[in-house]
Amino acid sequence: MTAELPKYDYSAGDQIPPKYAVIQVHLADLKQLFNSIDPSPFRNRDLDPEAEEFIVAWAKDFGREARLALLVRLDRPAGTADEAAMLRDAIHEFFRQRAHEQRLRLRELFRVGRINLAIGLVALASAVMVGNFVAKHFIVTGNDIGFGFGDFLRETLFVGGWVAMWRPLEIFLYDWWPIRKEVRLSDRLAEMPVRIQYASAPVTEAYR
Repeated sequence: MTAELPKYDYSAGDQIPPKYAVIQVHLADLKQLFNSIDPSPFRNRDLDPEAEEFIVAWAKDFGREARLALLVRLDRPAGTADEAAMLRDAIHEFFRQRAHEQRLRLRELFRVGRINLAIGLVALASAVMVGNFVAKHFIVTGNDIGFGFGDFLRETLFVGGWVAMWRPLEIFLYDWWPIRKEVRLSDRLAEMPVRIQYASAPVTEAYR
């Protein structure tokens, strides 16, 4: 799925190569892209949550193999000469930070998984040993009721031991790969070309 670039009279920023999947955003002003309560300088400012969700959703729709680009269409004249470069740097920095946070989250998940795995293995080994001991104790007792009760206790302990393994297995089999997928998407968004389409050529009062 690839969107064709619209025809426009004035634009600035990175060139968007052919066959790139273009995420198009239509705004009245660039300020709408960013979180209004973030006091950080422009380059380090967080994206508005709705803008971030919109860009990420488009990127996911294009698929994992698509090469992404961002086209921002503004309903105002062009601003300063470095406006497009500042926007590109701000968006790249935001998604680099997003990827970094997701990598930290993945690292923490694996750390918790290793701890849970160690606990689960100890619990399972303990359950097996205790279960076998209990079963042998009732065998020594030497009656049919003892045999049945001993087997019941042993199987119950075995089940409890395997239940203790459920969380680490869930982490290492299922929980990590969605986060890894988000990391890769953020990396792609942190490298995409960014171009601005303006309603008209620059005027004397530039955007700040």
